[in-house]
Amino acid sequence: MTTNEFVLALDQGTTSSRAIVFDREGVVRGVGQREFRQHYPRPGWVEHDAGEIWQSQLDVAREALRNAGAAAADIAALGITNQRETTLIWERATGRPLARAIVWQDRRTAPMCDQLRQDGHADFLQSRTGLVVDAYFSGTKLAWLLDHVPGARQLAERGELAFGTVDTWLVWQLTGGAVHSTDPSNASRTMLFDLHTQDWSDDILALLKIPRSVLPRIAPSSAVVGDTLPEWLGGAIPIAGVAGDQQAATFGQACYRPGMAKNTYGTGCFMLMNVGGQPVQSRNNLLSTVGWGLPRDGGGWQPTYMLEGGVFVAGAAVQWLRDGLGIIQRSEEIEALAASVSSTDDVFMVPAFAGLGAPHWDPYARGTLVGLTRGTTRAHIARATLESIALQSAELLTCMNADSGIALTELRVDGGAARNDLLMQMQADLLGVPVVRPRVPESTALGAAGLAGLAVGFWSGQDEFASKWQAERTFEPSWPASVREARMARWRQAVELSKGWSNSAGPG
Repeated sequence: MTTNEFVLALDQGTTSSRAIVFDREGVVRGVGQREFRQHYPRPGWVEHDAGEIWQSQLDVAREALRNAGAAAADIAALGITNQRETTLIWERATGRPLARAIVWQDRRTAPMCDQLRQDGHADFLQSRTGLVVDAYFSGTKLAWLLDHVPGARQLAERGELAFGTVDTWLVWQLTGGAVHSTDPSNASRTMLFDLHTQDWSDDILALLKIPRSVLPRIAPSSAVVGDTLPEWLGGAIPIAGVAGDQQAATFGQACYRPGMAKNTYGTGCFMLMNVGGQPVQSRNNLLSTVGWGLPRDGGGWQPTYMLEGGVFVAGAAVQWLRDGLGIIQRSEEIEALAASVSSTDDVFMVPAFAGLGAPHWDPYARGTLVGLTRGTTRAHIARATLESIALQSAELLTCMNADSGIALTELRVDGGAARNDLLMQMQADLLGVPVVRPRVPESTALGAAGLAGLAVGFWSGQDEFASKWQAERTFEPSWPASVREARMARWRQAVELSKGWSNSAGPG
């Protein structure tokens, strides 16, 4: 067992970069957080500045260490968790990004995905990758960059260009360009990774015209891949854990047995269910994905598979009420405002600002507010917005139960909006099962810390790490099944009204 006191987790999200120092009990000892800019150059386009991602993440890592009163020598390992699918390219020789990162929410490649489906590739891609063909994933984003950024394809074909999701970019930066790697959880979100061979698919690379030389190597989710340069954090720290944010949250929630599930309420909303050692092909438009790959004796890794459903807009809808409509000044105000009315008065918000994810997969759906009357107030809209988050998640769980053949007995929850008691009660009522909020709500960062800590012996094994998980509050369902089913049926009507509104991804 290592004698260092702490593990440092870097949590690079869609709207902010965070860093958290955890002790052996899984208790938060220091935090740093910083928002960074979102760029919307055209309708349906969302971009981030790669340099700003790195600088903000480095700054908050230093801040978290200061706040914990810790030095690099006190840190046993560093874990990374990240917004997934967001796509970056840079020059290998200089580390210079060739373009802004294309964010997972970006819809510019929806026409490319339409063409792949029209050409008959959808079933092939889904059977290989476990993913539906959608602009959400990295593969078409990378193909777009190679075709549209001046000089990118030539650099790629000469082996001088590197591609990565955000985890890969951070590892590259932290190691001074010495390591170009990702993990199975992030690789499985690219639409370039074969779930069955656990490697990049040459057939898919050929289909999308992507040179294999741009891709990172795939290392286990819990393994030392390199050390940070001493100048970044005051000393070299082993980088020992990497997982995409939703998989990391599932690990942090100790969902280690098939049938266990968690839902993260952040910018988007993501529900994952552990289905064990073999992938499950969804019949309900959910995703089959790798949760994590733990090292296997003799090399390689043992994958744990998940079913996943993603809601593109959850907490972001609350931000829209704040920034777009101005009906609240701070996001935290929504709970009291929504609770000031006893129902939505039949108002429904479908927050399809970036299209609809699972199970609908309609990139041309757009946000819709229906059922308005002269009696509708901002409180009804606030309540409908909160309820939309719970309704979308309930829809996912119905699909998950059908695909897995396992009826969920409880849902573990995390993320910023999981602190909202009214939303959590709505979720329990709509699911019909208890919703359990953990003592440490930072499940995403905790999962990255757990993967890193296990790799260096900070914790003896998964059982010891899982023992740190404790429930803070359980929300019990109060609605009869008839009320729940009627509400879901009305929701489905509202969703149908939002579909197909925008018949293109915007100009260009």
